[in-house]
Amino acid sequence: MSHLILIVDDERRLAEALAAALENFGHRPIACFSAAEALEIMAREDVDLIISDLRMHGMDGRELLHAIHRKSPDVPVIVMTAFTSVRDAVELIKEGAFDYVAKPFEIAEIEATVARALKLTDVMRDNLRLRDELEGRYRFDQLIGTSRSFRQVIEQIGEVCESRATVLLTGESGTGKEVIARAIHFNSPRRARAFVAVNCAAIPEGLLESELFGHVKGAFTGAHATRQGRFAAAEGGTLLLDEIGDMPPAIQVKILRVLQERTYEPVGATQPRLADVRVIAATNRELKKAVADGQFREDLFYRLNVFPIALPPLRERAEDVPLLAQHFLEHFTEAMGKKIVAFTPGAVAAMVQYRWPGNIRELQNCVERAVIVARASTIDVPDLPRYIFAETENPAPGLDITTDLDSELARQERRFLLEALQRTNGIQVRAAEMLGISERSLWHRIKKHGIRIARKAD
Repeated sequence: MSHLILIVDDERRLAEALAAALENFGHRPIACFSAAEALEIMAREDVDLIISDLRMHGMDGRELLHAIHRKSPDVPVIVMTAFTSVRDAVELIKEGAFDYVAKPFEIAEIEATVARALKLTDVMRDNLRLRDELEGRYRFDQLIGTSRSFRQVIEQIGEVCESRATVLLTGESGTGKEVIARAIHFNSPRRARAFVAVNCAAIPEGLLESELFGHVKGAFTGAHATRQGRFAAAEGGTLLLDEIGDMPPAIQVKILRVLQERTYEPVGATQPRLADVRVIAATNRELKKAVADGQFREDLFYRLNVFPIALPPLRERAEDVPLLAQHFLEHFTEAMGKKIVAFTPGAVAAMVQYRWPGNIRELQNCVERAVIVARASTIDVPDLPRYIFAETENPAPGLDITTDLDSELARQERRFLLEALQRTNGIQVRAAEMLGISERSLWHRIKKHGIRIARKAD
């Protein structure tokens, strides 16, 4: 990638010679001859690196460095200075310059310094891009669903994200608890710090304490070096304790202490450490029942249950299935480089009718498989996994199944239409939305199948 490098030196010949040399190395240099001119260029160009002389007429290199850091603190600055002013250059590094080169210098020397500075620029911009992508993925408008139950979840996120209150996410496996946890984090004042997730059920009991709180060197056999834990990694940010219902009782006590006192001790340490961490816990278990059965501490439950959010299973938000499926379709078609734009009405109806025991995760896997096998520009019923139709493939004894494909598809379409109309109490606008088709298309299909609508479909 070509980088834009701004060279600032009131010695015109030196600035132009350095620009020519850097252009030979594949960069895009701009030579200017005063600090004021450099700031004007920075106001209209996306500069990757600045190489500035220290001694200049008017605004010198030190003043320019401070002005750059006020306006563009992520842009690195390399200072050029005469050998006799190296001490001043070292002071400038303490004030924020990336490095210095002493005049006269070899081109190879300055190119090596430029390469190191640009590597830092690329890393910082990649980090910023990734953070922007993450924040974009978890904006409120990126949480997919318009059902009443899911809108309630969105409202709860909006209520709690600005606080530091502990949140308890409950719901069946696959309902998107980690997605909601990330949405809370990236819409909170802690968004600039780390989001750390740990699955409490996936780590052996003997290692979980060290994993969460870290350990000091020599704390136990095999502890050859001090290691920070997940609480330290999430300092200033958010820690998701997933599957907390499976956490061993001995660790539950230590989590309770963190929530009560905001301190913890690494394994083998003698002094407590402060924990500035927002805790979000998630579980697919009924914690109240676990408390009643003596499997979960009651005091920890109440500490975690400050702000509970219950995520509905996908079968209770069937109207969100078409939206979620389209979202996953766009993701997988882009990832696989395929040109599939939509689902057929029959495929949408089949997905809406299925109960999705694996919830959103199962729907995601279903769409991924369909994108892989589809050969047309739309995903149709045959592209969907057969288990979605398991109930219809095992009909009641004595039911006559036609072997004619068109007749069978027509029968299935009529069944989906009836189901949608029954769920919406005969309201055709809502039924069309549920099936992912236009109201006009629904009307034609109702007429084709001779379906009569009173208050409810029959």
